[in-house]
Amino acid sequence: MTFFSVLLALVLEQLRAVSLENPLARLLRLHAQSAAQGVDAGKTRHGVLAWLGVVLPWTLITGIIYYVLFRINFALAFIWNVAVIYFTLGFRQFSHYFTDIHVALNSDDVPRAREILQEWTGLETLDMPVSEIVRHTLIHAVVASHRHVFGVFFWFLVPIGPAGAVLYRVTEYLARAWADPLAERSGPFSNFARQAFFVIDWVPVRLTAMGFAIVGNFEDAIYSWRNYTRQWPDANDGVLLAAGSGALGARLNGPLAEVSGVEALDVGDAGLLPVGEDCTPRTLQSAIGLVWRAVILWMLLLLMLTIALWVG
Repeated sequence: MTFFSVLLALVLEQLRAVSLENPLARLLRLHAQSAAQGVDAGKTRHGVLAWLGVVLPWTLITGIIYYVLFRINFALAFIWNVAVIYFTLGFRQFSHYFTDIHVALNSDDVPRAREILQEWTGLETLDMPVSEIVRHTLIHAVVASHRHVFGVFFWFLVPIGPAGAVLYRVTEYLARAWADPLAERSGPFSNFARQAFFVIDWVPVRLTAMGFAIVGNFEDAIYSWRNYTRQWPDANDGVLLAAGSGALGARLNGPLAEVSGVEALDVGDAGLLPVGEDCTPRTLQSAIGLVWRAVILWMLLLLMLTIALWVG
């Protein structure tokens, strides 16, 4: 049931993407805002309480509904699985930005590409050269592909099933929303949400990185993973981007790669020697192929696991 649930949800998501303004997303935003406003008093324990107050209800309700439906009818549980995966995936929520930037650069419309990148990432893109547009596009696409696809896959496959997918999506949202400067949350309060998501995402990130290595340039991906992860402040993002850089053969330099002199010793000499070639619009097409090959790899592994369970 798991394989067909994921497959059908992927097909539905490609046919009709989930809107960021869907009722469930709005409900989660309101829940997160009310929990933070009512609890945030600048202490870590307040962040823990607020996090539990949001994560536990969403996760438990999803799991209970699945259990009840499964007891009533297998088909109802299957439909619930598909619905949960459909709403927790977000492939098309970021891919349209990526596609629009790709089309703009292929049409030599660099100003339009800058405008789309700024809308997507919030970066200052005025006078940004094409290579930097491509590099930032790839960085955000690699991270987004994991958080909106592969991370959800992993947590759906754990024994708690659809509740795991919801757990991942809610924790990812809280880590992002409560760290937003516009949210005006205290540091100790928001830190717990980031740390919790870091732990929850630790294994999925490394499986995604391994998938990129398998379907891309394996040797360079593993080499970059081992040597260039510290180019990024966040260790999980560093693993993803280092492996993705090697798999694509593109220089996705992190912010710490730009240090020089004595400061370079703090992050290691590896931070100064990124592998791969400069980013070009053609690299965007390679990234599309890499992500889809990784999706196919996960689906094949899931299919083999399903067959093994049936035979067993």
